[in-house]
Amino acid sequence: MATQTVEKLASPAPIKKLVRRAARDRSQQIRHATQWAFVALNAWLGLQFYLWVRYFEDGGHGLYLPRPAGVEGWLPIAGLMNTKYFLSTGHVPAIHPAAMFLFMAFVLMSLLLKKSFCSWLCPVGAFSEKLWRAGRTLFRRTFRLPRWADIPLRGLKYLLLGFFVYVIAVMSAEALAEFMYTPYGIVADVKMLNFFREISSTALIVITLLALLSMLVQNFWCRYLCPYGALMGLVSLLSPLKIRRDTETCIDCGKCARVCPAELRVDHLVQVRSAECTACMECVAACPAQNALQFALPPRRNASSAQRWLQRAAGPKVVAGLVACIFFAFVLVARITHHWQTDVPRDIYMHLVRHADEVTHPGM
Repeated sequence: MATQTVEKLASPAPIKKLVRRAARDRSQQIRHATQWAFVALNAWLGLQFYLWVRYFEDGGHGLYLPRPAGVEGWLPIAGLMNTKYFLSTGHVPAIHPAAMFLFMAFVLMSLLLKKSFCSWLCPVGAFSEKLWRAGRTLFRRTFRLPRWADIPLRGLKYLLLGFFVYVIAVMSAEALAEFMYTPYGIVADVKMLNFFREISSTALIVITLLALLSMLVQNFWCRYLCPYGALMGLVSLLSPLKIRRDTETCIDCGKCARVCPAELRVDHLVQVRSAECTACMECVAACPAQNALQFALPPRRNASSAQRWLQRAAGPKVVAGLVACIFFAFVLVARITHHWQTDVPRDIYMHLVRHADEVTHPGM
């Protein structure tokens, strides 16, 4: 293997490929721009939602802004519940319908583009990435847990996912609808905001600890604890697009494996099938050999023109474009069909928002 690597590097052809590759790759700049554009969108939605809540807390005085339905993207459990309700009844739920449409959009992204939601859109993923990079700057390294600890810990997020899926699976469509129409279901988004506005000492300690662990261990939350990411990873196993390695053009440098946030042995695989792959394309960006790594469909001799185009062009611009198209397509469909906004009378909001802290889970 070492001899073959030296021979590949010694020949003039690979050297030309190295130069062309280094000058051309812009995948991470495009991904980060997409990531932080979505963070900015969420920040605007969060500000608008805060002002909307304050209007009702002040008894209807001051500036009024319409409730931004996009905040329901932060209610993944509501999205999962409403998706089951829709699949069971064929009817779009009236309470938090945007949560369902956004949940479906993110699942479709994972089905078509691997776990791209996590590395291209998720704001938590964006900040997690900033934290481990800051940790690497401060401590000059990040730490990798030993395999005997890493594998069991990775299973935690699947256990959490299994718990939520089980609880929702045993609920009937009628029970789901009844839950959403409870005061708790209606103001679940307000209670989420209040959790951070009135954060307890315990919650602050936990979040601080998670932030510190994310600085020391790359993507700690995403890797070990995020049930949403676990779901996206399982769905992504069906994705036809995968990171694929051409063994003929690969120069066996191992750079792809060293930069992989999921610690996958990309340099030993022909295609990356793992549920941990987020299609971040860090490995593609690090690869010095032209076309040795690509995010593409499986090669076919009699491929259609559309398949050949994807095989040729499933680069960062295409991924960013498809992610944006899927996201805005679902938002547009929801708006056109008048299933985007939660339709709750203002007087009910006037009462519930002001007393959101007193509203308890119906099961308690």
